[in-house]
Amino acid sequence: MDKCRYNTYSEHLVKKFGHKVYKLPVNLPGTCPNRDGTLGRGGCIFCDEEGAGFDALPNSFTVREQLARNRERFRRRFGADKFIAYFQAFTNTYLPPERFAANIGAAAEEEDIVGISVSTRPDCISEQYLDILAEIARKRSLDINVELGLQTVNYHTLKKINRGHTLAEFLDSVQRVHRRGFEICVHLILNLPWDDRDDVIENAKILSALNVRYVKLHSLYVVQGTVLGDMYQRGEFQIISLQDYVRRIITFLEYLDPGIVIQRLVGKGPQEKVLFCNWDTSWWKVKTELERLMEQEGTWQGRKFDYLGGKALMQFSSSQESGDRSQESE
Repeated sequence: MDKCRYNTYSEHLVKKFGHKVYKLPVNLPGTCPNRDGTLGRGGCIFCDEEGAGFDALPNSFTVREQLARNRERFRRRFGADKFIAYFQAFTNTYLPPERFAANIGAAAEEEDIVGISVSTRPDCISEQYLDILAEIARKRSLDINVELGLQTVNYHTLKKINRGHTLAEFLDSVQRVHRRGFEICVHLILNLPWDDRDDVIENAKILSALNVRYVKLHSLYVVQGTVLGDMYQRGEFQIISLQDYVRRIITFLEYLDPGIVIQRLVGKGPQEKVLFCNWDTSWWKVKTELERLMEQEGTWQGRKFDYLGGKALMQFSSSQESGDRSQESE
């Protein structure tokens, strides 16, 4: 965090790989157990038929075709030459295992792919899919991380948004992924109407205690034709102000382990169907305001993190011992 008051993803990737690395989104045809009747119908109340793949290429393109097209675009725009294949939409580990293996394997065969990121639900992590990822990682020494959509640690809110799983499934999935040595990215929505500041703090504390590697923060967007969209149009809930959302991010960061990397601060919705998104301002302005306030208030990620717990205690003790030895040698 030399240049910023929170742990940014772009700087983390440079330190990790020695150069800039960019994510190439891959959009696979699929669904989730909360849509097809296994757990429920319709999915989460905020999710439309396209899931998170609205901003990606059509899933009629193959994995290699999507990587090729996105690669060319990123090379022209950023001069990028190394990439992470990001399997983004829906629940990728809900595909049949043979299709999952074929899709991940196709990306892994590309020489400029240095990592694989797989987005899924906490209740769809099984040893069979982790075995597939482990074998692919072994063959090419790829960096593998699993992105888990949690949204909130408040199990009452999870039920309200029809998430289809509880906090328990999330905790189980984290342990399963950790045992394989894969890094974890957790998705959170900090301005769900049924959460408050205490939930924001608890999100940070639990993710810190679980030693996850990455966090993606989403600001809630409302899409026409969803259950949430209908509730919004009927005036059944209120969305907090932009100022309050920025304040929630700051609170979250203050209680978060400073070693956790922030991949994203806000989200965005499908423009043609969105009823509300980011208070009609750009994500860049939200980011700028956050950083201005953190600078003004002299705060940073981890300022209120409990340094007397877990790994932080060992790091603190080690640094103290080193300091004591240095003083003795003087």
